[in-house]
Amino acid sequence: MVNKIKTMHKLSDISIVIPSYNNLEYLKCIYQSVREISKDIELILYDDNSNDGTKEWLLGLEKEENDIIEILDKKVGHPVLYDVGFNLTQRKIIGILHADMIVHKKFFENILKHIDYNTVVCGTCAEPPIHPPGGEKYILDAGFYPNEFNQSTFEKFYETLPQGEIKDGIFAPWFLLKEDYMKMIGKHDTSFFYCEDVDLFNRMVIADFNIIQSRDALVYHFTQRGHKFEKGIIGKVQHDYQDRVNKDGRNYIRKWGYTYKFNSDHRPLPSSKYDIGFIVKNCDQQLLEVLEPWCSTIYVDCDYKQYIEKEQSNTLFNLHDRTKSYDNEKQNEILVSFDANQLNQNNFQLIQQLPDIIKDNGEIGSFELDIFKVDIIQINEYQNNLIKL
Repeated sequence: MVNKIKTMHKLSDISIVIPSYNNLEYLKCIYQSVREISKDIELILYDDNSNDGTKEWLLGLEKEENDIIEILDKKVGHPVLYDVGFNLTQRKIIGILHADMIVHKKFFENILKHIDYNTVVCGTCAEPPIHPPGGEKYILDAGFYPNEFNQSTFEKFYETLPQGEIKDGIFAPWFLLKEDYMKMIGKHDTSFFYCEDVDLFNRMVIADFNIIQSRDALVYHFTQRGHKFEKGIIGKVQHDYQDRVNKDGRNYIRKWGYTYKFNSDHRPLPSSKYDIGFIVKNCDQQLLEVLEPWCSTIYVDCDYKQYIEKEQSNTLFNLHDRTKSYDNEKQNEILVSFDANQLNQNNFQLIQQLPDIIKDNGEIGSFELDIFKVDIIQINEYQNNLIKL
């Protein structure tokens, strides 16, 4: 195998996709902050059927040579638009910025120095104090709205940062070589509407990308996406947004077999993916709703058709394939049998930990685990099959 030599990249190698939905004032800021740094960077701007004047502003924009503008007449969501843009560009480096970000003048310089083969390079967000702190970001009050943004505060904060510091967490904004993305990832998973990023980050780690978070590649992230918060109420999440996030969370469990896990720097901690079937006595509609996402197939002794009818519109997974009668032939490689009458909050935690328990056990055979009887017929891991789409 021939090792590829790291290439020194330039601003004209970069293409950035920025979808926007009802974020006009923020979109103006991110556009200006990028264009003040360089007119050579390609910006692919999508209006995802906004109703706040975004369309009119984009159509009236005095476009730079490297601006690509697309107006949609139907909302399709950011995951789709990212990949449409990635497929469109001929540039070597692809990346994303949220419409509610402002980049520091040295942002791209500090991203480019880390770009290499099989490497994802992330910037670091400074965010206003409306979300909990985290190892992947900084907390900085430089304003909640574009007209409040304090450039001086932002600049002074940057001067306090240790130059050249890196971590291995992953968070937006992120950049990588287009050829690596297409070869290893392919596209976002459109099973998710708002939580596509956590799925993507999990896939990048499983694919063994080198993850670099450049702590001095600074952006200010207002965290005020137009679809997320109630208008005019800082931090109050819209019901529709929270509902969609909850549905995405259930689909994430269906796909991977566990909830999204990450360390203090926001690096995903993937578990193995197994073919697990639950065999559940004394089940009911309420417990079926709780249990179904946590396995590949669930076999129950209650009427499950009503559940499928209610839930199917919330997922692209075929619930008829996933939900079966208790007496159906069991075809899963690992079977977990239990009585739902004995299920409680404590032993439900074991269901949530099953992939790691099975990994640690590592043997074909049977064992008892609290109320659960676990039969391991085969041990095959399927997480690598879920990386590229």
